[in-house]
Amino acid sequence: MASPAKAMGAAAAAAMLLLLSTAAVAQAQHNYGDALHKSILFFEGQRSGRLPPDQRVRWRRDSALNDGAAAGVDLTGGYYDAGDNVKFGFPMAFTTTLMSWGLIDFGKNFGSHGGEARAAVRWATDYLMKATATPNTVYVQVGDAFRDHSCWERPEDMDTPRTVYKVDPQHPGSDVAAETAAALAAGSIVFRDADPAYSKRLLDRAISVFEFADKYRGAYSSSLYSAVCPCYCDYDGYQDELLWGAAWLHKASRQRVYRDYIKKNEVALGASDSINEFGWDNKHAGINILISKEVLMGKDSFFKSFRVNADNFICTLLPGISNHPQIEYSPGGLLFKVGNSNMQHVTSLSFLLLAYANYASHANARVPCGGSSASPVVLRRVAKRQVDYILGDNPLRMSYMVGYGERFPRRIHHRGSSLPSVSAHPAWIGCKAGAAYYGSSAPNPNLLVGAVVGGPSNTSDNFPDARAVFQQSEPTTYINAPLLGLLAYFSAHPNLPQSDGTD
Repeated sequence: MASPAKAMGAAAAAAMLLLLSTAAVAQAQHNYGDALHKSILFFEGQRSGRLPPDQRVRWRRDSALNDGAAAGVDLTGGYYDAGDNVKFGFPMAFTTTLMSWGLIDFGKNFGSHGGEARAAVRWATDYLMKATATPNTVYVQVGDAFRDHSCWERPEDMDTPRTVYKVDPQHPGSDVAAETAAALAAGSIVFRDADPAYSKRLLDRAISVFEFADKYRGAYSSSLYSAVCPCYCDYDGYQDELLWGAAWLHKASRQRVYRDYIKKNEVALGASDSINEFGWDNKHAGINILISKEVLMGKDSFFKSFRVNADNFICTLLPGISNHPQIEYSPGGLLFKVGNSNMQHVTSLSFLLLAYANYASHANARVPCGGSSASPVVLRRVAKRQVDYILGDNPLRMSYMVGYGERFPRRIHHRGSSLPSVSAHPAWIGCKAGAAYYGSSAPNPNLLVGAVVGGPSNTSDNFPDARAVFQQSEPTTYINAPLLGLLAYFSAHPNLPQSDGTD
């Protein structure tokens, strides 16, 4: 008679294989390289500032060319975060960190797309360097979110206030500052070989920005509540960002001071808190996965506790094993967490699954989950199942990436995409004049190729394709950012084995 532990392991494995096979959904062979190219192209559609001669999203034009002028600084450039025309520093920095992480871990898999991916990172790091050029200051937002959200107008036409918001010693923002330091540190690794001088500038700035974040502690949503909330309020505190920033500085600089900082502050800054979360607001799971590489690669047993946290986190994501109340899977196989824009969880958590699978694979390790365990193959297959769902292997047979496949969202919640382009309609379209386009049932005139929308908002696998339902139809940079690494890996490894022989 099998022991209870063995029986539980067999049941979990059976449930996992059932979901991964998803017999009810037809499986397609996807062109992951094409999807990767389009995912990168999306970022060109989100660019703010003066567009370069090689801009490929031709329906976009220059915008926000005076950003920062009222405060005496140059804050042109960077990315609009989603379907609006505000530049939010917190999600932009996280987007940069995740794009960079994908290039760092899976750079060789990007192939011919590596250059355009690095260009997408550099568009962000160039802006973050401007935003941190003043010592002990980080400019964290450009644009009045409330005024902007009351209008429906093209970024090229916008006439809402371009108010500048910053954190400084009197108005601390350890969360956004430490995430910015992480982004600059990660970017420094990306450009270490391609542009060593630029890489050094990024790392030097990351070090000084992290010192500021750590010295003047506080949440930016306390200092700037009326400006940054509720859009990008820090609901989880700034402690995780301090550990996250230190982890990236340790990886980028290899300075012992950051290693010691991490270990000294592991408990105080809550490394094991909320381990099932990872996104622009909560870095706990990412911290543990990132630092665990040191342990799994045999470089540093000093961080063993982080691997334990990482193992526990990974187990919460595995279908048939996870019984975490905040993790569910839809009948069609989509990972689902309560809240808006579910695809941000799908892409970020899938990226962590893939990254950890690679670390564990190099160490010939498995992930212990109670009475069972999972191999790196299983982790990769769970991540691939999510990517395939996004690309069309779902009950609606619909790709959630604009421009990929025959059927995809046509009415995304995005101002520039839904309004006529400047070339098609040269005349100015004012704040309220855009309402007619917002309320129209017609498809968007401009395809924001590569944009991945928020997707199904519950476990029913339904999607309305309606502009007004922004929770489901709005794309964001931080949905796409982790997807780059995933698509790069699967473009090089499209066919995963069904098992490693021990599952």
